[in-house]
Parts: sequence; C-alpha cells; structure tokens
Amino acid sequence: MFRFIHSSDLHIGKRFGNMPEDLRGRLREARHSAISRLAEQARVHGASTILLAGDTFDTETPTPAMLRQALAEMSRSAPLRWILLPGNHDSLLADQLWSAAGSVVPDNVILATRPEILTIAADVALLPAPCTTRRPGRDLTEWMNNAATPQGVIRVGLAHGPIQNFSEDSATSDVIAPDRANKAGLDYLALGDWHGPVTINERSRYSGAPEPDRFKHDTPGQALVVSIAGPSAMPEIVAVETASFSWKTAPLNLLSGDDSAAAFEAMLPPFEAMLPPAHLRRQTLLRIVASGRKRVSGRTALEAAVAAVAPDYAYLELQGDGLATDCESGDLDRIGRSGALREAAQVLLDESTDERRSTVERDISRQALVRLFSYCEAMGS
Repeated sequence: MFRFIHSSDLHIGKRFGNMPEDLRGRLREARHSAISRLAEQARVHGASTILLAGDTFDTETPTPAMLRQALAEMSRSAPLRWILLPGNHDSLLADQLWSAAGSVVPDNVILATRPEILTIAADVALLPAPCTTRRPGRDLTEWMNNAATPQGVIRVGLAHGPIQNFSEDSATSDVIAPDRANKAGLDYLALGDWHGPVTINERSRYSGAPEPDRFKHDTPGQALVVSIAGPSAMPEIVAVETASFSWKTAPLNLLSGDDSAAAFEAMLPPFEAMLPPAHLRRQTLLRIVASGRKRVSGRTALEAAVAAVAPDYAYLELQGDGLATDCESGDLDRIGRSGALREAAQVLLDESTDERRSTVERDISRQALVRLFSYCEAMGS
C-alpha cells in the first residue's frame, strides 16, 4: 500500500491586493501555515509523502524569506517527504527560484524539475511534468506514455495545467489529455491548477487548493489522501479539510416590496449553520449576491444592514450588480422637496429612466442616485 497526500496551489506570497489592508497579512500567513496543516493530515492518515502539483509559490520571484521559510517548515515534518512540481505561476522559467531552492533544499524535499522517472518508494515511480513556462502551449504529460517502468511498479503522474481548456486562469493553449492516465498506464494522475476539487475520472483528480483564495469555487480548502494497494489497483481517495479561512457566497433574492434589511438578517442564521461557529466569523469571508428589484430606500437599508454586521467577519461584501433599483418621485421627497440636492436627484432619476440613453448610462445614473440617497439618509440621521 502506498499512501500519499495530493495537494497543489498553495500560492505562497499571494498579495491579495483587492482585500482590505489589515486582512492581507492574515491571508498571506494562512498560505504559509497550510504547510503545517498538510503535514498534520499526512501524520493523521499515515501518509509518507505529500505531492504538491504546482504553484507552491504565487510568483516566479518569491522573496528569499518566503522560499527559505517555506522549505524550513517542510523540513520540520521529516521524515515526511515533500515533492514540489513547478506550476504555471512558479514555472521552470524562474531559474533564480529553482536554483535558489536547490541550494537550500532540505533532505526530505524533492524538487521535481525534470520530466523523468523518480523512484519515491519501493515499487513506486513518480512521473512529473513540470511547467516549462507560464503558458507552455503543449501537453507536457505526453512523455509519460513512453516512460517505461519495471513490472509491478505503481505509476503516479504529477502535472499542472488545464484539461480541455478547463483552467483556473481561463487559458486555452495548455491542454492535458483527459485520458492521460489511461494512455500512460498511470495508477493515479495528481493534477494542479484548478483551485476547487474536481474529478476528471477515477484515476485523475484536481485536489483543489488547501487554502482558498477567492469566492470562485465556494468549497472548503482541502487535500486528497490517496491510497493505492498495488499496480492497476483502483485508488482509494478521501478528501480532508485543510483551510483556516472559509470563503462563502450566499444568494439574496429580493422583491420590490420586501423589507430588504429583514430579508438579509433572516438569511444569516440558517446560512451560518454551514459556516464556522460565531466566534470563528473572524475566519470567514462572506459575499452576499443580491438580485431582484428594490426601491432606492430598500437598497440603502440593505447596505446599512450589511455594514452593521460586517465587523464580525474577516470580510463581508454586498454584490448588488444583479439588483435593479427602482425609484419614484416619492423616494425623492425623503431627500427634500426643494433645493439643489432634490434637483440633482430629479435629474439622476430622469436620466436613469430615459430609454434614449444606453443601458450603461442609465445604470450609472441609477447608481449615482443610490449614492446620493445614502448620503442624504446618513446626514439626516
């Protein structure tokens, strides 16, 4: 029995420039600490090896501190062994990165920087396909088809990139054959690139990232524990959670007459049943995706309700692109019955309903009216 952890896409050093400044450091540190969480899962499940299928680092130029500290953390888990594959973010084009890593690599870390067979355990052969550049433009796993190994050897492939244009970065030129495991006689093909877990077939999997870094996948960070009893045996695969942060998206569908603040508050308790306990909301990033229609007053009430609970979370945002905003003259009376602000609001209302204007222009006027309304409500309170 050969048992190992399959993971990928740690993206150590990711900057998170779109997040609030006080959160960025916490998210960056979570990527580094994923190393120790992967090691703990390996110990718990009796795995001897951790395969990192590319993008261990977010860029081809991580700082010396990021590199040295990541390798030092891996060395602490010896005799557990780590195998690092260059991905599209930390490809072989980064000569300085892999040269520097090679000069300080600990004994329990293997850099899979060449497409050649590696014997990683008794009767276990690893066939890596390191990314040569960010966009290699060809199937780098093709060499595995003709890679001969002795009878009775377990064959494990390790690769990074999209299958049939199935890519985290929407790449279309790097295509791994979906039947590569079958063509190359692989007992398992460990894939990286897609940050959410995906099963391609019974012998080919994307592990997903151990620590989520976006709302795109809406799945817990995880790794795969893979057990292979012998050559041609079907792999037994168990997913284990590894993340310290939870990224969740919640839909909120509204009708014009709804109390939007009450609807938002009502959705939180059942939704949070799927999230960490209340005292761990600090580890939760939550996106509310609003849709439907609301009067301008209802929209500002929703924004206020979201703002009121936002400090409980690591990050909370309201995405209202799908929420159409209705406004009538009666709404403008709450701004005032006369004066410059009322006149400006009336102009924006007229422009937002003027069919002679483009959709984009009407949306801009509608958004400006909502901002003006929110400002006046705040000043009035």
